Amino acid sequence: GGDEVVQAKDGAGSATLSMAFAGAQFTEKVLRGLGGETGIVECCFSENSVAKAPFFSTPTRLGRKGIEEVLGFGDLSPFEREGLEQMLPELNAQIEKGLKFSP
Repeated sequence: GGDEVVQAKDGAGSATLSMAFAGAQFTEKVLRGLGGETGIVECCFSENSVAKAPFFSTPTRLGRKGIEEVLGFGDLSPFEREGLEQMLPELNAQIEKGLKFSP
């Protein structure tokens, strides 16, 4: 979660403001897309098939229908591919945990 931000702030606050700002920025872009503005691209954690996980965060084109197109993350270097493969088991475990709270 926000542990890295909390550590970087060295006891001078939490990550709440950073998360609130990110949420406000994302919400503004979603609303602009729903309002008909075109060409809006924002990273979005959504259900897609770009990785070996049911949900993944990747650049996404937003529009009148919400998510118009999941753009993927392009070519990865060997280092990036290795990191992706190493993190997928933890991501999938967290997704499973989250889905248990879903109706």
